[in-house]
Formats: sequence, structure tokens, C-alpha cells
Amino acid sequence: MADDPLTAFVRTVLGSGVPMIVLSPHLDDAVLSCGALLGWAGRRAPVTVATLFTEAAPPPYTLSARQYLRQTRTGDAEELFADRREEDRRVLELLDVDWRHVGLVDGLFRRLPRSRPGVGRLDRLLPELAHVYPTYRLHLSRGRVSEHDAETLRVAGETIDALLPARSGGLVLAPLGVGGHADHVLARTAAERSGRRVVYYSDFPYNQTAAADAEFTGRHRLTARAWERDLDRKAELIRGYRTQADALFPEGRIPRAPEVYLLPTAGDTAVSRGPARLRGTRARTAGGVP
Repeated sequence: MADDPLTAFVRTVLGSGVPMIVLSPHLDDAVLSCGALLGWAGRRAPVTVATLFTEAAPPPYTLSARQYLRQTRTGDAEELFADRREEDRRVLELLDVDWRHVGLVDGLFRRLPRSRPGVGRLDRLLPELAHVYPTYRLHLSRGRVSEHDAETLRVAGETIDALLPARSGGLVLAPLGVGGHADHVLARTAAERSGRRVVYYSDFPYNQTAAADAEFTGRHRLTARAWERDLDRKAELIRGYRTQADALFPEGRIPRAPEVYLLPTAGDTAVSRGPARLRGTRARTAGGVP
């Protein structure tokens, strides 16, 4: 039986053993959205999950950050992220794929540059005024990358260059940014600007309640394809992220949903059609932990 278009595409790209990089904004996103494909692809080509935002920061925390810490039943963000990094290592080793923790600070904890006058005082009096994204709903999940994240975006781009030094080879899987989280949109923008062959994945579970950015998918002429192989194991992998699973799935049930990938229209390429503006991308928002 002939392969479906997505399987045929991935099999063709990876058939010669070229590497695949999966850009994961946070320490669970790659498995949440791509866990089934990861296991299949990892048996056929070198696969590396590059997780960008793998660090927190010391207090004082914003109200949104404190709410997130309550959701995860912890009071120390740096200890939480150490646990999250260990969870990620264990799960990805089960999939037999390589991993890279880039070490950027998560959007909930990312502060304005210390060179800005008065940041130290603001940090103590009202932490929101000293952070790149003061609140979750009004800032971090609005589908926009802050102008203060230019350096963060540069590091994300350099990560792709380091892991795929040859621009003509390899494949990048990048988040579509469904749900509008700035860290997801930033990862998407880095992939879009990289000049590599890119396939975008629909961000699960946020795609269960939010729509994709129609302007972005239209500009790149992307077509959605479903991946339904190897889904039976995925819920077990997701539960491996114990610090996050209860907050993401408070009723304890992880939906068995096909993974969704967006490919270029037949005969087109997935290479960027032009530079994306740092603040120019918006998406419908959805709640949830980062």
C-alpha cells in the first residue's frame, strides 16, 4: 500500500539519512506535538530535539509566574526546571533520539535587559515592570514576540545553524505557534528565517481549542497532514512529564489525537518567503501552562 503524503514526504527527506532537528520551545512540547513521529523518524535518521527555553530565574516572580508555580505545586522555579530537564532527558532517551537543552530563559521568567535604568528597583517593587512579558494572557500568549527578544531570537537561529551547518541538507520541525505563546512564535520565526527545509507542527494540546494563524499558513502555502502511526504509546510518554501532565490534562485523560504537520503545497518548498517581522505575528490564544 502506498504511503500517505506526509509519510512519503518524511521518508523521502530522511531516506538518505540526513538529520532532522525538532525545535521544541519548552521541555515537553516536542513530545506533546510530535511524540509519535519522533519514534518513527528516530529509527530512520539522526534526530535531535533542541529545546530552547529550559531555564527559569530566581525571584521575585510575576503574578502569572506565581500562578504557574501553584499549578505545578512548587514554589521554586529553578528547582522545577531542573526536574523538567531531567524528565525531558528520560522521555527522549526512551524514544532513542538525541537532545539539546539550549538554556534560554522561559518567557514567564524572562527579564528586561539589566542595562535598562531602574530595573533593579522595579524588580523589587513590581516584578511585572521588569519582565519582557509582564502577564501571561495580556502579553505572553498574544501571539507576538517582544522587541526585547531580539537577542533571544538570534540565539535560537544560531542553534539551528549549529545543529544543521549545511543549509542544503536536513529538515527542521518547528512549532506553528497555535495558541499564540510568544516562545512558540519565536521558535517558529527562527525556523522561518533559517533558510532550511521546514515542516511546521500543530501545537498540541493548544490546537484542541485554538486555530492556526491563517496569515502565516497562507503566506507559506502550507497544507495540513495528519500523522496517525504509533499513537498508542504517546500518552505514556506525555505522562513522563509528571510536573506538567496534571496541569495540562487536569481530568487525567490525554486525548488520542492525530499529530498534525503542515507541509508546503506540492511543487513548492517550505523555505521562508521573506523575513518575518519581530512583532508582526498574531494568533488566537488559548490558556494553559507553558
